[in-house]
Formats: sequence, C-alpha cells, structure tokens
Amino acid sequence: MSTVFIPSVLRANVGGAKALEVDGSTVRGIVDGLVLQHPALRGQLLTDDGELNRFVNVYVNGQDVRYLAGLETPVATTDEVRLLPAMAGG
Repeated sequence: MSTVFIPSVLRANVGGAKALEVDGSTVRGIVDGLVLQHPALRGQLLTDDGELNRFVNVYVNGQDVRYLAGLETPVATTDEVRLLPAMAGG
C-alpha cells in the first residue's frame, strides 16, 4: 500500500487522518480507493466525468502527476502520494 498524505483542508472528510495507507497501482487506483473509503472526497478530488479536479494537485514522490501520466501515473507500494489543493491569493 502507498502512503497518501492528506492536507488539513481535507482531513475532516477522512476522520482527521494526516496520512492513509491506500492500495492502488496508479494514481487513479489510489484516488478511487480513497473515494471508496471516504465518499465525501469525490467532489473535491474528481470532476463529474471522473477526471482529476483542476483545483487539486497530486504529487508522487514529489513529482506533479500532471507532468507525468496524470491519473495513469504508476504508483509503487513504497511511494508517497500527496494531495494538495490549489491555493489562490494575493
């Protein structure tokens, strides 16, 4: 299982956990596993057609998956996955 780090803004939807162990061989598998365990995350992580929400950044071992293979980016059991909501401000 991969370790998924949950940002503080999403922790209320996962019972306050800072990190979760999730099984999946791709980012899509990890996200689907998270949503299966915590359905309230679906609207925050995915669009209606199942794509990654543009306001959420996902990193595998520090690399933005948008510059890799997106949701199809491979994930090994030893990898760290970080969810980071995009922030706006000025």
